[in-house]
Amino acid sequence: MMESVVVALISGGLTLLGVLISNDRKQAVTDAKLEELTREVREHNHFAQRVPVLEEQMKVANHRIGDLEAFHKG
Repeated sequence: MMESVVVALISGGLTLLGVLISNDRKQAVTDAKLEELTREVREHNHFAQRVPVLEEQMKVANHRIGDLEAFHKG
């Protein structure tokens, strides 16, 4: 009977150790993925801030082209 208890305790301890190691590795992978996603979001936010500036510049450029075309025709 005592042997059964010792075997159960050893098995339980090894199982717990395996679970802890597995969770640690999964956490490292999750942290790496989260870091990559954070980097991508920052890049996207920077791009999203630049789009209105580019749209305004295109609007001005199109207006200037229109003016030049009207001047050339007239």
